[in-house]
Amino acid sequence: MRKLVLSCFAAGLFFNAGYAQTLFTFGNNSVSKEEFLRVYQKNSINKKPDYSEAALREYLDLYSLFRMKVKEAELQHLDTLGTIEAELNNYRKQLAKNYLTDEQLSNKLLDEAYGRMKEEVRIAHIMIMSSITATSADTVAPYHKIDSIATAIKKGADFAQLARQYSEDRGSKDNGGDVGYITALQTVYPFENAAYSTPVGKVSPIFRTQFGYHIVKVLDRRPALGEVKVAQILVTVSKARGEEGLTAARKRVDSIQAEIKKGVPFEQLVKKYSDDKFSVNDDGVLPWFGVGRLSPEFEKAAFSLKKPGDISQPVQTDFGFHIIKLIEKKSLKPLDSLRVTLKRKVDNDSRSQTAREMFFEKMKQKNGFKEYAGNLDPLLKKVASIPDTGARANQFSASEYREMNKPLFALDGVEYKQNDLMKYAEDLTRGRLMGPKSAVLKDIYANYIKTIVTDKEEHRLVEEHEEFKNLMTEYRDGIMLFELMDRNVWGKASRDSAGLKTFYASRKDKYTWEPGFTGSVYRFKNEDALKEGKKLMADKKLKDEDILKKMNVDNNPDAVTIQRGHYEFSKFTQFPRTAIVAGKATEPKKMDDGSYSVVRVDQVFDQPTPKSLEDARGYVVAEYQDYLEKQWNDEIRKKYAVKLNEKEFKSLVK
Repeated sequence: MRKLVLSCFAAGLFFNAGYAQTLFTFGNNSVSKEEFLRVYQKNSINKKPDYSEAALREYLDLYSLFRMKVKEAELQHLDTLGTIEAELNNYRKQLAKNYLTDEQLSNKLLDEAYGRMKEEVRIAHIMIMSSITATSADTVAPYHKIDSIATAIKKGADFAQLARQYSEDRGSKDNGGDVGYITALQTVYPFENAAYSTPVGKVSPIFRTQFGYHIVKVLDRRPALGEVKVAQILVTVSKARGEEGLTAARKRVDSIQAEIKKGVPFEQLVKKYSDDKFSVNDDGVLPWFGVGRLSPEFEKAAFSLKKPGDISQPVQTDFGFHIIKLIEKKSLKPLDSLRVTLKRKVDNDSRSQTAREMFFEKMKQKNGFKEYAGNLDPLLKKVASIPDTGARANQFSASEYREMNKPLFALDGVEYKQNDLMKYAEDLTRGRLMGPKSAVLKDIYANYIKTIVTDKEEHRLVEEHEEFKNLMTEYRDGIMLFELMDRNVWGKASRDSAGLKTFYASRKDKYTWEPGFTGSVYRFKNEDALKEGKKLMADKKLKDEDILKKMNVDNNPDAVTIQRGHYEFSKFTQFPRTAIVAGKATEPKKMDDGSYSVVRVDQVFDQPTPKSLEDARGYVVAEYQDYLEKQWNDEIRKKYAVKLNEKEFKSLVK
């Protein structure tokens, strides 16, 4: 039955009975031929429907039962349960993300990214850090600093020298800001835009990212080199040894080169000399990479190799000395072969935020958004007075703003007022505004507008998109049915202890142990533990728990493990049947890992013996579920008599 629930849950269930031919009715409810056919085709194995009469009748029986159960769930108003409403609301929001996008703009961004991937840009930059969450006052000093640097460059100052002196990007400042070559989708979108829109030799205007303020100088452009796969031998340099460490590394590199010239296989030298623990076991082979992924010196040497098998001269980077062997090169693939992968990258890239913001503005216009910006000021002024210290530090209550009912904005003819925002803010922050109060409330206000606009559009999707409506109906029916099944079958079988006992008693002869024994299986860590354990086991007064406590001490916590239970000879193969004797312990058996096993036998059963309810609980519960479901199915079928339109049904048979 779980399979049927999932199967129907995944199918399209919505239909318009006004124009569709009725295939069958159950009670006063009808199901169209079109709906049944759509579900049947969608759930066919390998999408190859079997249109034989037998297959169609079998599925119709299952599907009609599914529809009956959904109807029962509706009559019980399960969709009004808080848990189901919350789950349905969450699903709607997740599903809506696929619809609340500007497909045309997304495709434009994808094409732009691919176009840029055809070219690689070498850039240098200067960055002055400034958090994206900083207040306006805190951004003044960083901006003035980058502005003075930009002014100095315009007057002829050397970019590289200023980068070394002022840039706060520790990864590039020592190189005069030189980052090397980059391509699309390797940096945040504003940085990429600056790199690709600035001519060679020129410096970009000041721009801001989440990291701070930047200026970029474009040093070179070239057609994309594609990607390369290489193997390497890495010789690290001991920085602690200074010049001595560098000299020692050079000597090792010289000896490797000498062996290469003698024809020693590169793979053999990797295993003998390479310090790269991540690639040494793969013959030194690194994953495919393009520009902007590794250090510029390494990339330059790798891409300079012409033919597979060519080996570079030693290349020094911050990691040490590298000797690189070319394995394969490949150029940029056509857009069609990259479209799916590229779309995923674009959707996860910071440029997608641009698309979302533009689409959000369209949604606002579509729904007649009107803002009363001046009415936000009294709220900002009032929250600014919330104390930062004391018993009620940073705390507020929406009730304190009950009388503030001027509109902040209107959407689709509905006004959203000052006190509405404060109710939203209280729910969002649990009544605490931390940090600069006015700035925080401005952010909450922007989020409030976005929430209202998005929620309005999400609900409108049901009216405007048939597919969205179908998927929402499917999910609603599915989660209601799971709740109904839990109440009547799955959960009931576990909760109904009296019914379970009665069910077990009516068929307890089914649940039996095969011939076997009861007792404890000891696993001693080593021979010393075995000797200690045997002494303790000789004392009949000591129980398993006593032996565990005495042996597993702090300095030897796993000296012994003990598993007590009822074992069947057919499944217990550690010891031969003849070794299992009631009231005795077996001789120790040494295991492959050096541990020792001993069985302490209580009773031996040469004939099948009945299982208690606890012993057989898993089997009993499963069978009781099947029993309850069958009973429930019979009751539902009696309540909703099915009438089949044979003429329409026959038209489906092929």
